[in-house]
Amino acid sequence: MAWPQQSGGSRRRRPEPPAEVESSEEMETPARTYEFAREIALRLLTTRARSAKELRDALAAKGVPDKITDEVLERFGDVGLVNDASFAQAWVESGQRRLRSRRGIAQELGRKGIDKETAGEALAAVDDEAELAAARELAGKRLRSMASQPREVARRRLAGVLARRGFSAGVVTCVVSETTGATEWASDNEFD
Repeated sequence: MAWPQQSGGSRRRRPEPPAEVESSEEMETPARTYEFAREIALRLLTTRARSAKELRDALAAKGVPDKITDEVLERFGDVGLVNDASFAQAWVESGQRRLRSRRGIAQELGRKGIDKETAGEALAAVDDEAELAAARELAGKRLRSMASQPREVARRRLAGVLARRGFSAGVVTCVVSETTGATEWASDNEFD
């Protein structure tokens, strides 16, 4: 397997993969494979926190054996670099800043390999008021760009934006009514 090398500059070099050899005397040592896996995982953790599943998938994609992957993840868990509970908490906080609903964040956590119990504990911090506030803020941001649209078109589009972010039908209805009812529309008479 050929690995692309990064050219000069101040960038870190990608970890060298274990050499592919044919004779048993030259076979890769587990220590070198472990170091290769460790470097990949550390590089991934440098950009952002990752769940154990994300790291496991990345290492599998690089051809790291499951036994070595388990060792690396266990060691990283021991020193606190991989902790699905703290990852879930941080993801929930990030999701709130990105104006996502509880349901949307829960789906993201599921895709990241976080079990439902851990996700539920992290999502417990998001109450109904916080979710409604996020929906209102998102609606306010999107509504500015819809001021030239007829009211019904804006209502429909705004409802779609909120629904795609995972907000419940009740929250969508409430927020769309609040925001479009309080706004003056230049083109109200267009469809009358």
